[in-house]
Amino acid sequence: MTSGPRAADLRHIPLGIRLAGLTRAPRTIYEAVVRSFRRSLEVRIVAVTVLLSAIAMLGTGTYMTYTIGNGLYDARVEQVTEQSARATQLAQSTFDTTTASDDSALSLLQLSVIDRIGSVATNYSGIAFLRARGTQTNFALPDVVRGEADDYVSDDLRAKVTSGQADQYWQAVRVTGPGDTQRPGVVVGSAVQVPGAGLYELYLLYDLSEVQQTLTFVQGTIGVGGLALILLIGAVTWIVVQLVIAPIRIAAETSSKLAEGQLEERIPVRGEDVIATLAHSFNEMADGLQRQITELAALSRVQQRFVSDVSHELRTPLTTIRLAGDVLYDERDKFEPTTARTAELLHTQVERFESLLSDLLEISRYDAGAVELEREPVNPVRLAEDAIDGMQSLAERKGSELRLVAPGGYFEAELDARRIRRILRNLLANAIEHGEGNPIDVIVDSNETAVAIAVRDHGVGMNRVDAQRVFDRFWRADPSRKRTTGGTGLGLAISLEDAALHGGVLDVWSEPGQGSCFRLTLPRHPGTPVESSPVAFPSEEER
Repeated sequence: MTSGPRAADLRHIPLGIRLAGLTRAPRTIYEAVVRSFRRSLEVRIVAVTVLLSAIAMLGTGTYMTYTIGNGLYDARVEQVTEQSARATQLAQSTFDTTTASDDSALSLLQLSVIDRIGSVATNYSGIAFLRARGTQTNFALPDVVRGEADDYVSDDLRAKVTSGQADQYWQAVRVTGPGDTQRPGVVVGSAVQVPGAGLYELYLLYDLSEVQQTLTFVQGTIGVGGLALILLIGAVTWIVVQLVIAPIRIAAETSSKLAEGQLEERIPVRGEDVIATLAHSFNEMADGLQRQITELAALSRVQQRFVSDVSHELRTPLTTIRLAGDVLYDERDKFEPTTARTAELLHTQVERFESLLSDLLEISRYDAGAVELEREPVNPVRLAEDAIDGMQSLAERKGSELRLVAPGGYFEAELDARRIRRILRNLLANAIEHGEGNPIDVIVDSNETAVAIAVRDHGVGMNRVDAQRVFDRFWRADPSRKRTTGGTGLGLAISLEDAALHGGVLDVWSEPGQGSCFRLTLPRHPGTPVESSPVAFPSEEER
């Protein structure tokens, strides 16, 4: 009842949509097969084994079919040529011993010979007794043809038979059967000398369809047997692969759990074979890793606790020293020049010591994983302006001009403003320190997914090796270089941690003599992947 309306509705659907629906299923199946082949080791092994087995079976079957077919054909041809030879011998001996001298008697004898040939040449499907071309005698016997044998006798075969160079000749032909079917056949010809009538040709036609049937049966048997063998090989391979892959899959799952921190996971050990040895060795390795990781974790906690405790403990005497140093620093004008200079150095080093303690505490928090962000919607341009204002006096003392470049666009982002300002201060301090008094550019830009702030100086620059180590703790590219900003050696390391905490990236480009460019790229919203940085490095701009 509903087939009619559905058919009518289907006719109103555009042809392109219907064709797309028809082609989508094969494409989906193909994609599923390709996906399984790529992801499943069992599927690949079974597929390769079955494919190679099929190629081997195809080659073997082709060779066997060719060999058996040739053998059957050659045996059948040998059989029919022997029968034809006996038939020719019977006909010749009969004509040689006859006393008939007129054409009527020879005609009767001719029919008798043809009838008697069936006793020595069996299974022939046609016979032809033809007068040789060019024979001149007083009288001639009529041509006798049974089974349309003369239709398959070629001029070339007749020429060979009458030449007398061999006792008999044969030729492969195609015999037309019922329904115009084509079957293989053989025509065997030989010469017979009839007294008084001259030279005649005897042709026997044989149908070799039984040979073709036998070969077809053999091919079918080989094909079915080969297909069954291939399926059996595939099944056996699948079972063997499962026996081998199952422990490997367990090992992979156990390794994944170990990587996730489940250090107590182990592989079950069964038997005493190679897989069991592998599982035992894997478990021993896991035990060793667990011990080392546990020891390192304990050592790390002790180290973090030590740094934290020392930093806290040092704050009390440092505060006292700071108060005393401030008093001396405020009264330095009343001291002698040497004492005043000492008070200034004390004040500077106490400030640096206090900054170092703060950085050590911050690093210890990162190492302990106890840092949390306080995100809020902020404008990176405003953060860059604040950082530039804070470093303006230092830049003026070094003779560097701080320039803000902000093309405009999707600027607002959810960030921890305090930590971003700290990153920018560290980057600006390094740029001023190594900028050689040249202008320093602060570039701010953004796209739909990310914001980026780059600090570009035109100073001494770094080589590739130094650029790779610039974020290491307490590392300096040139230890002999005099510092004027009082850095602790932890600024870039903390900046890298702050960037990673935001889900962003802090990277660097630098060339000796061309300066350096530090680029901070952050997602505009938490959890949004950063596809590309809105700010390009100088080397990328050149492309």
